[in-house]
Amino acid sequence: MHSTQLLLEEPLRMASILEPSKTSFYPSMTKIVGTLGPKSRSVEVISGCLKAGMCVARFDFSWGDTEFHQETMDNLKVAVKSTKKLCAVMLDTVGPELQVLNKSERPISLQADSLVVLTPNQDKEATSNLLPLNFGGLSKAVTKGDTIFIGQYLFTGSETTSVWLEVTKVDGEDVVCLIKNSATLAGSLYTLHVSQIRIDLPTLTDKDKEVISTWGVRNNIDFLSLSYTRHAEDVRHAREFLSNLGDLNQTQIFAKIENIEGLNHFDEILQEADGIILSRGNLGIDLPPEKVFLFQKAAVYKCNMVGKPAVITRVVDSMTDNLRPTRAEATDVANAVLDGSDAILLGAETLRGLYPIETITTVNKICAEAEKVFNQDSYFKKAVKHVGEPMTHLESIASSAVRAAIKVKASVIICFTSTGRAARLIAKYRPTMPVISVVIPQLKTNQLRWTFTGAFEARQSLIVRGIFPMLADPRHPAESTSATNESILKVALDHGKAFGVIKSHDRIVVCQKVSDASVVKIIELED
Repeated sequence: MHSTQLLLEEPLRMASILEPSKTSFYPSMTKIVGTLGPKSRSVEVISGCLKAGMCVARFDFSWGDTEFHQETMDNLKVAVKSTKKLCAVMLDTVGPELQVLNKSERPISLQADSLVVLTPNQDKEATSNLLPLNFGGLSKAVTKGDTIFIGQYLFTGSETTSVWLEVTKVDGEDVVCLIKNSATLAGSLYTLHVSQIRIDLPTLTDKDKEVISTWGVRNNIDFLSLSYTRHAEDVRHAREFLSNLGDLNQTQIFAKIENIEGLNHFDEILQEADGIILSRGNLGIDLPPEKVFLFQKAAVYKCNMVGKPAVITRVVDSMTDNLRPTRAEATDVANAVLDGSDAILLGAETLRGLYPIETITTVNKICAEAEKVFNQDSYFKKAVKHVGEPMTHLESIASSAVRAAIKVKASVIICFTSTGRAARLIAKYRPTMPVISVVIPQLKTNQLRWTFTGAFEARQSLIVRGIFPMLADPRHPAESTSATNESILKVALDHGKAFGVIKSHDRIVVCQKVSDASVVKIIELED
């Protein structure tokens, strides 16, 4: 297991802990993915979420129809325009998720030590003794003694809205279970998870494909969150599907690791995917509690070393109903940052939570405090060692830019890029200052019309720790004469000044291409 040590300068002034956190345009280097839903779909609330620091809006299609999500999407576009803050869009697939259907939507009370039957007959009404499923193969997958969890947002070990079952017998297509804890299931839909059992359903279902090819294409999704990724082939299959959907061939695929099968094939999945989401809700069921943190640290480290974003879920569940997180949750968020996570994903906390804006603000503040004591020097050495020698040209430039920025105490690194790759490589070395990624649009044609690239690349960097993108004027190419480079650099500097991250006499590290050469230069601003 690899971990990044905490950096605390000695002697530590305990009084400094009480100093109020400084506010800035960039709340933290760590990014926030917010799930939009019933409590967070109005223009007003979405605008508040964007101002609080949400960089990626997640649309979870395990509930709600496309019309509902389209209304939310339309509101997001209005909010982005009014706040002038970029926001990427993530579509989260349903995948092979088993669900209990409660058509009446009446609360179902389950009593410990009673029996309940799980049936594939969806015509039956859900009761305290009978729960209909959306899957007919459960009886073939489970045996006596297997563990099943059911809940609206999955079992956490403390909530009374989820239930733990033990299979006592299989009766034809029905599965009879002993209820291990008393709980009340509320709502129309609950997730069902069978611990450490493979469910024979495709990772990308027909329903998922329909949603992607309609809603996804219409809204040019930036990220596809591939639920229940179990093999690298799942990612390859999804990428092949996206490649035939026009602009979605640029959509990045984030593999969602949710069970033992995905864990066992993690290395090959990481090689194929563009990023990883560690779904700790489901993983916390498949893994013993004492093993979850080990997998988190090992998985985040592997993502860091290959420069692919690592996203952590289920961090402040209690803020769904409360204005403050628990002490353990606050520490958990900080540890995720210290482990090297790129982003924190908020699910129920923003989807149905009472305080979506406050939750994002709180998580951002915790992330910002943790970043202050992140041991960048130790991390940098590990990253360089992992790359080895000889480095590629781009790796060498990126690592040199970060080292130079730290040595001269630069306030920001400005990187000119067309694809976003250079900025991502710089961010891989975890500079302690923001990376302003100036994305230069490129002109392309399909013989019928002209289009500019750049918007996808800019939004997709919003999930990478430390990168803050801006779209440049397409009349200023990334590789050009010194005159036009100076012109676009001025625009980038003005952007930084407007948001308070660049001041007079600051040192700035600039990474750009001039002709065929990549150049890292240090400039000092005048009054």
